[in-house]
Amino acid sequence: MEKERPPYVPEPAIRRLPWYLACVSRLRAQGVEYVSSTAISRQLNVDASQIAKDLSYLNIKGKTRIGYEVEQLERELDDFLGFTRCHKAVMIGVGSLGRALISDSGLSRYGLNIVAGFDTSPDIVGTEVAGVPVYDMSRLAELRPGLDAEIAVIAVPVEFAAEVTGQCVAAGIKALWNFTPFHIKTSPGITIQNTSLYANLALMYNRMNSR
Repeated sequence: MEKERPPYVPEPAIRRLPWYLACVSRLRAQGVEYVSSTAISRQLNVDASQIAKDLSYLNIKGKTRIGYEVEQLERELDDFLGFTRCHKAVMIGVGSLGRALISDSGLSRYGLNIVAGFDTSPDIVGTEVAGVPVYDMSRLAELRPGLDAEIAVIAVPVEFAAEVTGQCVAAGIKALWNFTPFHIKTSPGITIQNTSLYANLALMYNRMNSR
């Protein structure tokens, strides 16, 4: 039986859905049973009509004068966002940022399980970070199938970003979460999320200076 495709949701809406999830998770912990889009709006500073529209992409609709059932809303958001499923990943580059990401237990709460690290430094290869083994980068293609990892988190120096991207794709990686300033591009079949910390810093500095 063919697996049902998830609904199409525009990227801006997907970026807002984790905000809603964090909000309703907090409400559930407080024992709140129902919440309106207006109440969520007050906490997140997102227009209530936008919240209702975003949730409608997932076919989630509130009840008149009652709102959304908090537990159900949390469950459906968790499921759609993939946070309830385990996604195995490898860490490419085990420097300060790579080590921090491996050690971040919060990532597993959102379904990301980093099962191995890969690096080229003799001082790092053969060690463990938070119980996660670090291997030589040359062994990625050999070890990846046994690790059952389809995601690579890239945190290497920018000059090596293009090279390790090619190595990851050749090893069978299907998705890349890129933390380098280099804007990665590869074949259409590979999912890429470029997350430049430096671009966010530049935006923050610019907004600070313009006020």
